[in-house]
Amino acid sequence: MLELDCGLAFLPARAEEDFFPALPAKPAVCLIESRGENAEPFLIRTQDLRRRLERLLGPADPASRRLNLRELAGGIRYRLTGSALEQIFTYYQHARHLFPQRYQKLTRLRPPAVLKISLRNAYPRCYVTRRIAVDETGAPAAGAYYGPFPSRKSALAFSEQALDLFKVRRCQIKIRRDPAFPGCIYSEMKMCLAPCFAGCTKEEYDAEVQRLVEFLDTNGNSLRTAIEDDRERASTDLDFERAAQLHKRIEKLDAALRFRPELARRIADLDAVILQRATGEQSIGVFGIRGGRLAEPFFLRFGEIASQPRSAEHIFKDYLEGSAGKSLAPAAAREELGEHLALLSRWYYSNPRAGEIFFREKDWPYRKILRACSRLLNPKALEPPASEPAPSGKPSPP
Repeated sequence: MLELDCGLAFLPARAEEDFFPALPAKPAVCLIESRGENAEPFLIRTQDLRRRLERLLGPADPASRRLNLRELAGGIRYRLTGSALEQIFTYYQHARHLFPQRYQKLTRLRPPAVLKISLRNAYPRCYVTRRIAVDETGAPAAGAYYGPFPSRKSALAFSEQALDLFKVRRCQIKIRRDPAFPGCIYSEMKMCLAPCFAGCTKEEYDAEVQRLVEFLDTNGNSLRTAIEDDRERASTDLDFERAAQLHKRIEKLDAALRFRPELARRIADLDAVILQRATGEQSIGVFGIRGGRLAEPFFLRFGEIASQPRSAEHIFKDYLEGSAGKSLAPAAAREELGEHLALLSRWYYSNPRAGEIFFREKDWPYRKILRACSRLLNPKALEPPASEPAPSGKPSPP
């Protein structure tokens, strides 16, 4: 847990002289502790700690209905935060710890929209949901999940485009394989293998679902490779009409993939690292993601690396792959997966988004990660030089 590592006692009589001037006017997560033994503390997050506490703990205005805790507060504990992600993650951790019954309401967390292929069903289908079932270890269960998407609307848009490339069912009925069943509009349009009236065998339908799973797992590369191979063979056989049809199918594939954000991928394989500016000088906050869960971050202080025997790349490797990397997927509570995905989505789809994210494909892109650290620590170095003013045509004064 990211600790609230700073604290001050609050004495109303000397608050204006000692307390408020000692507070930094910086973003922070703050816990206002009460003087009463059974009174609950008050947890806040703010972009300006001093200004926010002056409102909460300053002299009360009898004519105002604004919340004032001056007569109840006994002290504060706070943590300065260098980024929005560090702030929302710190606030979430402490809200969950202090208020286990109502932390979801405080943090306003809502599980993000994901695509689910329920592989336990005899005839699976792909649909949008916000519920992610997990097993005893906390890993996604009862199917394959893909996401998170910024909204349910965007997830539906991508699923509709992707399902147009396959013949997997979209109906919600219970499949009985009854030849007398009339079917639906998708079977009439040849957009479904129609298992409802035994239009295909179980093996044929399973093969089509597997093609859809491979398509989502590989970001469309499995289907693209198959279509390009067929197009190459059609061109070799001088069947240019079929080659043109396959080319249009590739264009349709590209159009479908434009609806998929980079973050949306199989949640069980969602491994990434997020880099954020930290509060310390020349410091970077490193947030690992393993299987869709946010790990406890560490803070890399480049000013201290020169005195260490290890390079920055070795420190990253130890965190992401070594003994420290084993803690990236803690055995946490089962409901945490949806909450961590909500935190990740809130940061990733924010506008503007501060920081950078790198995904693990076959390996971690360490060189890109180190270059990103340099960009975050020296943002002015990347700005284009100011253009010189155009000459006015008048001679400059002597």
